[in-house]
Amino acid sequence: MAAPEAADPLLMLGVGLIEKDTNGEVLWVWCYPSMTATLRNLLLRKCCLTEENKLLHPFVFGQYRRTWFYITTVEVPGSSVLKKVTHFSIVLTAKDFNPEKYAAFTRILCRMYLKHGSPVKMMESYIAVLTKGMCQSEENGSFLSKDFDARKAYLAGSIKDIVSQFGMETVILHTALMLKKRIVVYHPKIEAVQEFTRTLPALVWHRQDWTILHSYVHLDADELEALQMCPGYVAGFVDLEVSNRSDLYDVFVNLADSEITIAPLAKEAMTMGKLHKEIGQLIVQSAEDPEKSDSQVIQDISLKTKEIFTNLAPFSEVSDDGEKRVLNYEALKQRRFPPATENFLYHLAAAEQMLKI
Repeated sequence: MAAPEAADPLLMLGVGLIEKDTNGEVLWVWCYPSMTATLRNLLLRKCCLTEENKLLHPFVFGQYRRTWFYITTVEVPGSSVLKKVTHFSIVLTAKDFNPEKYAAFTRILCRMYLKHGSPVKMMESYIAVLTKGMCQSEENGSFLSKDFDARKAYLAGSIKDIVSQFGMETVILHTALMLKKRIVVYHPKIEAVQEFTRTLPALVWHRQDWTILHSYVHLDADELEALQMCPGYVAGFVDLEVSNRSDLYDVFVNLADSEITIAPLAKEAMTMGKLHKEIGQLIVQSAEDPEKSDSQVIQDISLKTKEIFTNLAPFSEVSDDGEKRVLNYEALKQRRFPPATENFLYHLAAAEQMLKI
């Protein structure tokens, strides 16, 4: 039997432990290797232990300045060796998006800490996964990094659920993603926000780009500054105050009320026409087919997307420096597409950086 492949050691960045003691104080107890004070404060905000009388969130994940964070939080049972601790969170930071992988690994680390009450065993397991891609333990379970394929993480959400909630309006989300616009999603429950936002990048499967996902953002100056440095994104919030922050979005999704709003400044680029109706009908038809899986629906949408790029191809030419293809706007105008289609293709070329500077 071949030796298991080591996990990419560049993917995991660090591990940490946050505790809430019997006096209600929440503190960083340990981390390896060191983390910046900014990142530690951010993770304290995310771990749900600092919120008074709030529900416990067993697992949350998100991204901050290209670092992914995964946090599992547990309540300490009376039988544990941890006598002065009521709750704790295990935090993993990494370079890759894979919630299922890191949820499985943090659960194992939690069981270890509950049993031993010391970070030493956690450290050993972290190093084992970092170097060998696996850790084995009879009582706490085994973890094999290569069981968790990135593609599986991309396909874990349900496009069908999104279409059953928003129907034809799903095409607004598809258009916004195609044009690399800023989408903000609100719901009071973080679990609902994360499930919905993680699925959206699959609507533009040809890019396979989950770096646009910021599934758990607070209205904190530093987080918003980091977010606004991104050209287009999908950002999740649990604070309804975000609805008043029109500087943060082109499209606002109120998941709780099933409403999608296009911001006034984005309306021109997001004008809908015959082509969008076609795309919307295809998305709805495919998603409503009981015979089709979510991945087949994604495939159908992806084929339609390729068709759109094929339509754009005749109006592109090699740039003067020969580096890339750029849009020949005159050729596009001469084709006399309906105004909304021409407008969409022009903005799509802009999103794909095909405009002549």
